[in-house]
Amino acid sequence: MDDETFTALVIGGSVGGLAAAHELRSAGADVGVYERSAGPTQARGAGIVMQPEVESLLNRTGTSARDVCVELSERQHLTRRGETARYPAPQLMTTWDTLYRALRDPLEDVCYRQDSTLDGVLVEGDGVTVSFSDGHTARSDFLVGADGIGSATRRLLDSTPPVYAGYVAWRGLEAESGLPGHLVELLADRFTFFEAPGMQMLCYLVPGSTGERRDGERRVNWVWYTNVAEHDLPAIMTGRAGKRFAHFVPPDELPQDTIEKVVAQAHTSLPAPFAELVHSSRVFLQPVLDLAPHRMLTDHAVLIGDAAGTVRPHTASGTSKAFGDAAGLAKALRGWRSGLPLPVQALQEWEVVRLDRLVTLAEAGVHLAARSGLGSGRSFFRR
Repeated sequence: MDDETFTALVIGGSVGGLAAAHELRSAGADVGVYERSAGPTQARGAGIVMQPEVESLLNRTGTSARDVCVELSERQHLTRRGETARYPAPQLMTTWDTLYRALRDPLEDVCYRQDSTLDGVLVEGDGVTVSFSDGHTARSDFLVGADGIGSATRRLLDSTPPVYAGYVAWRGLEAESGLPGHLVELLADRFTFFEAPGMQMLCYLVPGSTGERRDGERRVNWVWYTNVAEHDLPAIMTGRAGKRFAHFVPPDELPQDTIEKVVAQAHTSLPAPFAELVHSSRVFLQPVLDLAPHRMLTDHAVLIGDAAGTVRPHTASGTSKAFGDAAGLAKALRGWRSGLPLPVQALQEWEVVRLDRLVTLAEAGVHLAARSGLGSGRSFFRR
């Protein structure tokens, strides 16, 4: 770009990091993205509810939200005995991998370096130097930590740890073609949910593994929240080979005895269609964690998205919050040039606005969880 005005490094190559890369380029930055995964970046979730912040960025990259989403027409509530209640509620649903491709493809000319595990950040003078475990180093005018709840950037800038919220999300993402026809017929075109004390399950269809949106080529995404005592967490977060996972247990890593317990609980606790869906799925797992906000801005470095603080998944706002963080950051940096003093006032105003948004969403998520009897009900988010 002939109008580049400053350099920026983004740590984290998931959708939040890609959003930051797009937004910073729009502000004139020469951007490099560093991702710790060595191969294809793996989704830490599955379905994503389309929100205005995400749709806005897609539109600016030339992609319509409808081109990457499955359209739903209704909401559907299931009772334990199998009755259904339905009402109109149009929504657009996508997936992490579909959104990732939509954002990654337009950035083919941007440095995107994988297998890059951050192990050092030095903020000094008018820039930031970062180092990686393979010996690679890089320097830029500005650093953005967009590397999620397990953020290495945050650990190097701020010692605030995440806290277990008291419940987990069992998940599944299955090709509709591999599921019984009566299940697909019940779930297609609807956001389906079930609630009982101490649990909540929801399900909707999303694009196929390479973005397909036609009938028969989509996937069924579901998530089932259940309370799990903290002392039981280490056991279920341990994979088949004995590896302890911190934030996500991938499909095919859950031990067979854990899967059998989950399926048994489904058959005794869920409506029959949901129990059948769990039984038919390759189950994976995410613990729900709270990361209370502390700060987003440190001189020539910032944290965005889950690296800065989490929101509970019930708000369906984790992705959109990261996109909003990135858009506001680019606005604060627009017009700044390398070698000039940072626009400190604009960045501080950005931080105040985004922290307020984070706390509002985080508190709403705690309230929604407590309403379903999930977690401890404690809020770690204080204004």
